[in-house]
Amino acid sequence: MGYGPPGEAPGFVPQKEIAYNKLLPYGDRLEAEASRLLAQIKGNLGRAVQLQELWPGGLFWTRKLSTYIRLYGRKFSKEDHVLFIKLLYELVTIPKLEISMMQGFARLLINLLKKKELLSRDDLELPWRPLYEMLERILYSKTEHLGLNWFPNSVENVLKTLVKSCRPYFPENASMEMLNEWQPLMCPFDVTMQKAITYFELFLPTSLPPELHHKGFKLWFDEFIGLWFSVQNLPQWEGHLVNLFARLATDNIGYIDWDPYVPKIFTRILRSLNLPVGSGQVLVPRFLTNAYDIGHAVMWITAMMGGPSKLVQKHLSGLFNSIASFYHPSNNGRWLNKLMKLLQRLPSSVVRRLHRERYKKNTWLTPVPDSHKLTDQDVTGFVECIIQPVLLAMFSKTGSLEAAQALQNLALMRPELVIPPVLEKTYPALETLTEPHQLTATLSCVIGVARSLVSGGKWFPEGPTHMLPLLMRALPGVDPNDFSKCMITFQFIATFSTLVPLVDCSSVLQERDDLTEVERELCSATAEFEDFVLQFMDRCFGLIESSTLEQTREETETEKMTHLESLVELGLSSTFSTILTQCSKEIFKVALEKVFNFAVSNIFETRVAGRMVADMCRAAVKCCPEESLKLFVPHCCSVITHLTINDDVLHDEELDKELLWNLQLLSEITRVDGKKLLPYREQLVKILQRTLHLTCKQGYILSCNLLHHLLRSTTLIYPTEYCSVPGGFDKPLSEYFPIKDWGKPGDLWNLNIQWHVPSSKEITFAYYLLDSFLQPELTKLEHYANGKQEMSRDDVQQCLTIVHNCLIGSGNILPPLKGERIAHLVPSLVSLEETKLYTGINYGSFISDNTLFVSIPMVDYILDNSEDDTKSLFLIIKIIGDLLQFQGSHKHEFDSRWKSFNLVKKSMENRLQGKKQHIRALLIDRVMLQHELRTLTVEGCEYKNIHQDMIRDLLRLSTSSYGQVRNKAQQAFFTALGTYNFCCRDIIPLVLEFLRPDRHDVTQQQFKGTLYCLLGNHSGVCLANLHDWDCIVQTWPAIVSSGLSKAMSLEKPSIVRLFDDLAEKIHRQYETIGLDFSVPEKCVEIAILMQKAKNPSASGMMLSSEEIQLGIQRQKEKNAETLQNYENLVNMLLDCVNQRNLPWKFEHIGIGFLSLLLRDDKILPVRAIRFFVQCLNHDAIVVRKMAISAVAGILKQLKRTHKKVAICPYEVSGVPKPSSIQAGDRSDNQWLHFDSESLPKTKQAWESCCFVEKTHWGYYTWPQNMVVYASAEQQPKLGRRREELSEVSMPGFFLSSFESLDCSISRLAQII
Repeated sequence: MGYGPPGEAPGFVPQKEIAYNKLLPYGDRLEAEASRLLAQIKGNLGRAVQLQELWPGGLFWTRKLSTYIRLYGRKFSKEDHVLFIKLLYELVTIPKLEISMMQGFARLLINLLKKKELLSRDDLELPWRPLYEMLERILYSKTEHLGLNWFPNSVENVLKTLVKSCRPYFPENASMEMLNEWQPLMCPFDVTMQKAITYFELFLPTSLPPELHHKGFKLWFDEFIGLWFSVQNLPQWEGHLVNLFARLATDNIGYIDWDPYVPKIFTRILRSLNLPVGSGQVLVPRFLTNAYDIGHAVMWITAMMGGPSKLVQKHLSGLFNSIASFYHPSNNGRWLNKLMKLLQRLPSSVVRRLHRERYKKNTWLTPVPDSHKLTDQDVTGFVECIIQPVLLAMFSKTGSLEAAQALQNLALMRPELVIPPVLEKTYPALETLTEPHQLTATLSCVIGVARSLVSGGKWFPEGPTHMLPLLMRALPGVDPNDFSKCMITFQFIATFSTLVPLVDCSSVLQERDDLTEVERELCSATAEFEDFVLQFMDRCFGLIESSTLEQTREETETEKMTHLESLVELGLSSTFSTILTQCSKEIFKVALEKVFNFAVSNIFETRVAGRMVADMCRAAVKCCPEESLKLFVPHCCSVITHLTINDDVLHDEELDKELLWNLQLLSEITRVDGKKLLPYREQLVKILQRTLHLTCKQGYILSCNLLHHLLRSTTLIYPTEYCSVPGGFDKPLSEYFPIKDWGKPGDLWNLNIQWHVPSSKEITFAYYLLDSFLQPELTKLEHYANGKQEMSRDDVQQCLTIVHNCLIGSGNILPPLKGERIAHLVPSLVSLEETKLYTGINYGSFISDNTLFVSIPMVDYILDNSEDDTKSLFLIIKIIGDLLQFQGSHKHEFDSRWKSFNLVKKSMENRLQGKKQHIRALLIDRVMLQHELRTLTVEGCEYKNIHQDMIRDLLRLSTSSYGQVRNKAQQAFFTALGTYNFCCRDIIPLVLEFLRPDRHDVTQQQFKGTLYCLLGNHSGVCLANLHDWDCIVQTWPAIVSSGLSKAMSLEKPSIVRLFDDLAEKIHRQYETIGLDFSVPEKCVEIAILMQKAKNPSASGMMLSSEEIQLGIQRQKEKNAETLQNYENLVNMLLDCVNQRNLPWKFEHIGIGFLSLLLRDDKILPVRAIRFFVQCLNHDAIVVRKMAISAVAGILKQLKRTHKKVAICPYEVSGVPKPSSIQAGDRSDNQWLHFDSESLPKTKQAWESCCFVEKTHWGYYTWPQNMVVYASAEQQPKLGRRREELSEVSMPGFFLSSFESLDCSISRLAQII
């Protein structure tokens, strides 16, 4: 069902959109929304590029495009897709582009090229040389080691991934050009050999169509395979060659005859495993790590399998026969990880190949010829050869994970060969009590094959008959004394329950006579389902009773669950929820009665056991709310009403345990479909009115939880059932036969998700709750903050707790905060507007603003009057953090759900068939995650004065007197800085105020808090090191000058450590910031084409010539301003370092910052050069070392260009160019050899001699364009006089050098 007008058709065929969007309850509105957003992106990105505004405009709108892909997939036309790629390619390859920008553009380009089947070589062609020049400039930089360039650690992986993504679209003649470029580097006696083979592995295209093979691998294959055969000493580059062959084999199955090389290949792979041999246990030394990458070796083996000869299968069987004994559990060593990886990846790779050959839709990529497709016989032979090592590896010392993954893939191919031997090991393991490791290993492996086992199918029809015996035998694993066994048992039971409807089908035996033998057996077995559910519940109750606080440890007021207990709670609740979801109505009623009786006939403490029982009750209520609520709500309400009938209870500091338990139970069972709660609203409101202001903290927190859950249940959008079959199992067995649905995947287009979408009654109820319980608290707090009302600290905390729970309960319906936008933080000619996403809710109330107007004065009042009320401050920090961030769910919760979804998907997916053949519950989960992703997409483009006030409050709290308050406030502060664009520019001056040396009112706590604010957290923004000249020109000098602050004390180890961490983080994270942001003409041309493209059209944003001229002018001004900022920063740092009385540590920090500012595109100012030369003679060795490194960089900056001339080696040697390549000594490279008989002994002979400084040139072949240094007369003059030196050279290398030399000599004389 949708809300609002249905969206229009997009008018084009989308490349590949996210299917889950259409299944959202408001899915029909997203078509128009996506079209509007795409038009904005095209128009504004094109506008930014034409106006030469890479930052902020270009970067801002490329990030918007990344967000668009995350939300809608590649929902744009092929024309737009190609234009986006071409524009990003041109932007990435801008020669002087700032490295952080380049990485941002590169990651987006990788994402756009990810699905290569969407664009064929006819649609797109990308040149390879700009990428090569970029890699050469960055990965093999000639200036990085001298400190003239600072690249992030991630840049290598990003660039290599970019080349891999672009590789399929290189021109058809690229292979020949690459060979001509890099063959001259191939000299096995030189390090350039490694470089050449790395480039070949990375760049050579291997996915050309068969008609172009003569321009592709046939140019180099024989040459390279011969090279590989000729090396025996495992050089470092051999692994790269193997990676290239593996890729070649995978892309061209059936087009290369590998049979002549198969014996050699398997011999080398076996040698590469570095296995111990013989009684002497000969092991390859640790430092010899040049073994092959297992992933590529597996790719190569898989690609060679099949075909008429079957030779690969024969050698593969031989390989596993020879290494099988190494998989025995008693064997262990460094080599075991490689063997386990081989075992895990090989079946996965074969499944991937089978999927490609049998199930995958044909694309432009070269298909596998029928003659070389894997046959059923090939698959059987493969499974038979690998199964024994896998069964041995189940009990490996490294764990059973790899074996379980291998078995999962093998069972997809041949369940009848894989599952029986696994079951043979599982049944005895379930009976034994003395070998828990054996049980956990076998259960994890059975979980891997669960789907294949339950599905049965033609290969293994008797598989489902094992399910019930396994479930019944697994029940004793719910053991409170063995955590790992308990968790794997929960996982085991939950996995099988998800796949199978727990319905008693035994009555079908009398009604139908057309059942197969297996179906008859299953029908009779299903009679045990009820028994299984009840026995499982008894086990859980036993587990709970042994987990109470009294059993496990002494009870204290702040007692919490341990980590293990919380994991058991999660396992228990999710497993029980799964079982009840899959139950028939009859079994559910029995289970509900049992859990209700258990809950109401006992009183549990609320920390551990109470939480577990409440979770079980919640699971029951979620599955069938109407029936369950009839039992639970009246009971809990009557008990609570009875126990609170006396007003004295309200003031008790310790409450009756029965009251606490019933409050906890009531708060958990209200986490269900909001519509089903409406009949009980009066009773629930009465309970809230009675308990929300209890004096006992534990009591009012449980009551707040009830309020919180009521608000969430009535205001959020969520699925209400996760059954494995749409519509559940409540159908007569004559119409519906549940056994047919065992292991059945969900149908993505017929999921029939039952959504809870807030009705008007629910929204009205939610607002009633907020008016009744939130508004009075806000009024009280407002009067307290204004000094009109006295309140105890406990009352303040209670008020704040109620406010916070209301806020996070109703976050989904709270509108964005109102306020005036802070303008002029960054000048831009492009719109930087917020994208409004529809998430199914129409906003109403202004409660968030009211909350804000109270929380801001509260901060000031508490900090001024009772700063030691830390608990209230903690709550205020939470409230401010949630006002800034919260939209119905927290990011960290979403991330953990996304992670667990992927883990479950991986453990249960059918990778052989693909096509989203997931179980229904998993598909529903994925749709819900898509909804949450939309609600969490807060771009923070609109930084308003209301946000400014809150972030300033967080800054004040981050610099308060108490360490814990500072810590919590700083975490909220960092999150806010990462959310709101450009707010750092607004907040930095306020932070730096605390570091000013002329301020005498700053306490040490404020000083320390400020340093933490600058340092940032592990993953957030580091204010001290933003990649922005406007920011670091303020922060770096302030950090150095803070050494003169009265609050700074080097006697405090914590402050010293903070400065060390700050300097270390800046050095570690600093990347060279750009000085030139010019945009090439080619980018502008593509941007214009993109704006003109239709579907959706963005032609309304076309620019006039005046606007373009203004953009070019602004760009020139920005470049000049950036250069000025750079020079100002250098001069300010020099001023800081030269201050009198500056402590030594800050002088060192300042010199360290100066050394980061050396660049290869701008010579350091003269004053800084003089400073570094003088530092060569500094007292401190640390400074001398920094100066030596800096002066080396300065020398490189000042190095004059030396003339080079082109030569033809064949003319020099007088020998014609050979027709084929021959490595080593040849007649055409004889002139390079040293010859003692013809040494140049005269000036004329010396000058006519041709010297080549590259030792590898000519060994394999000559470069296309060979240049060498010209003669000495044509080079820059040496031994210049003082008046011939430039201004830069003279102070640095003449005057100061002599002064330093004199000082050095006099010091040396004193020492001697």
